[in-house]
Amino acid sequence: MNTESLSFKYELEKKAPRKNDGGTTRGASVTDFPASIGIAGVSMRLQPGSMRELHWHANAAEWAYVISGTVRTTIIHPDGNSYVDNFEPGDVWYFPKGYGHSIQATGSEECHFILIFDNGNFSEDHTFSVTDFVSCMPAEIIAQNLGLTLDEVAALPQKEAYFAAGIVPDELSFNALARPDESDIALTSFHRYPLHAQQPRIVPGGGSQRLVTSKEFPISSTMSGSIIELQPGALREMHWHPNADEWQYYISGQAEMSVFLAESTVVTEQFNTGDVGYVPMGAGHYIKNTGDTVCKILIGFNSGTYQSIDLSAWLAGNPKDVVATNFGLATGEIEKFPTEKVFIQPGN
Repeated sequence: MNTESLSFKYELEKKAPRKNDGGTTRGASVTDFPASIGIAGVSMRLQPGSMRELHWHANAAEWAYVISGTVRTTIIHPDGNSYVDNFEPGDVWYFPKGYGHSIQATGSEECHFILIFDNGNFSEDHTFSVTDFVSCMPAEIIAQNLGLTLDEVAALPQKEAYFAAGIVPDELSFNALARPDESDIALTSFHRYPLHAQQPRIVPGGGSQRLVTSKEFPISSTMSGSIIELQPGALREMHWHPNADEWQYYISGQAEMSVFLAESTVVTEQFNTGDVGYVPMGAGHYIKNTGDTVCKILIGFNSGTYQSIDLSAWLAGNPKDVVATNFGLATGEIEKFPTEKVFIQPGN
């Protein structure tokens, strides 16, 4: 197989953004990033008070992670109930496909968050926005529907706003559920999960992982995600995910990833801050920190259940003679192999 045309890397933050009224967005669907057939993603930034207007996605659920700043979301369910939540760095939200919602920066600084969608064909440019919806319909219908005069309808936006600049909401206008104490992250809302408050899985000298699935965050039925931090030289060992594609956003640091596609086909990529990586379901891969600082990676999966098969656990779970025969090992060499799951291997 010719690997020259294959790439599992996309330099998302180098893409020219869509911007207006205090917001910018950079997206990568399968159109921009052909390898990413199962998942799409967006890097969005909002200035204080700026809002991603009321909208919905007809073909994908939305899973998000807040990198910096604070933000307020609103969402409506098909049963008519609405929910308002506040988010800060390290928090995750999930909005099911088709549910109307909005996102507004609430603090005194820019808010940056990553949106991950469980459909590679998703595009922010084809979202259903409320201003677009209203402006496309006959004025008489809008007047009747909203109880306005025709003159008042004429004063409404005549095209999609997409971003809307507003004042920063004060604390009294939040009307959001209280944030849980970090000691009890189970006390979360329907749509918010405080991932950063979770006690991480730590490999001394190697790194850590925080993971949220539908088990911890029940509404997130189609997606799960994690934050992995790798120390310099550390290796997220060779592994694969049998039930999901993997979409990565490199928050900080540098890394190398190789993706194994069978039949002697391997594609190796080098990643920097702001890059996106992708691994097809079932493809073997590793991630190694190649820099001299911690590499922090946001990883999203298009399944609410997390499954991973790590090479060390697979080999350690077989009788030694099976592994020795498989690799043609000489006497004693099998003793060098891991005897349990490694997960993250510290650097030398």
